[in-house]
Amino acid sequence: MAKNEFDIINHYFAHQQQQRDDVVLAIGDDCALVDVPANYHVAISTDSLVAGTHFLVDADPAFVAYKALASNISDLAAMGATPAWVSLALTLPTIDEAWLAPFCHSFFELANRYNIQLIGGDTTKGPLSITLTVQGLVPRGQALTRSGAQVGDDVYVTGNLGDSAAGLALILNQSQCDQRLTKVLVERHFKAHPRVNVGEALRGIASAALDISDGVIADVKHIGERSQVAIEVDVEKLPLSAELLAFCDGDCQQAQQLALTSGEEYELCFTASKANRDALKMALAHTNVKYSCIGQVIAGRGLLLLQLGKPVSWKLSGWDHFVVTNK
Repeated sequence: MAKNEFDIINHYFAHQQQQRDDVVLAIGDDCALVDVPANYHVAISTDSLVAGTHFLVDADPAFVAYKALASNISDLAAMGATPAWVSLALTLPTIDEAWLAPFCHSFFELANRYNIQLIGGDTTKGPLSITLTVQGLVPRGQALTRSGAQVGDDVYVTGNLGDSAAGLALILNQSQCDQRLTKVLVERHFKAHPRVNVGEALRGIASAALDISDGVIADVKHIGERSQVAIEVDVEKLPLSAELLAFCDGDCQQAQQLALTSGEEYELCFTASKANRDALKMALAHTNVKYSCIGQVIAGRGLLLLQLGKPVSWKLSGWDHFVVTNK
């Protein structure tokens, strides 16, 4: 039974994985040591999940672990990086082994799926929160950024949009659905699929990219701002799942609005030249990931929503931790 911080580390986190060849020193010292291949950059991202903000205190710890790691892996995917290492800072109110066991099982299951090794971190006492720093490798000069979109480029997203928001509404009991639909949408909220293979395939093809964590309506603006262009999105082209449409009782406009504003989707949004359409199709064919063209890059600044070729004046916003929104 774990009695202190070091018991937790030794029992739940140390010696849980095979060591990667590029890890020189992992858990147990003041720092980890890793080897970086020649002609590669290290991509680094840090995110926190806080109980009461990103998940309910009584949420399934297996889902919490998956969501925490998957959301960070998605950041690497958005840069075209291949995941390699992760550090975990875990703050717990008490040593709760009934919570830690499923959390760690889910965490390491996902980490092993993407060949990510836990190389360090920290455990402390306090309000429940999880902070991860993930690191990945990307060939020099091939990282995807938000700043390369050009006027005339197409705008794409992977997967479907809106399911995460629907799942969250069901978790918060804001809506009622049949048991099967509820299970599907709740799982999609917690268990996104990081598009690492898509990010790797987009190197040299996409002009800009990011992952959808705050809603496509908010995140696509970041590409526009960094690239100094405007983005035009055709709401009729937004990819909607059958489950989302069922959740909305067939109300297509409601589903489109959820697709625009749903945060924590962790799909990729990217731009690419029309000249690269065939290359894009070939590059993504092996990924088995659906992707959809939802608009184009235009001159100017800001975001323009179109429906049947006409501007839409919906007052919508994405997720912001410090602002009350429609989410």
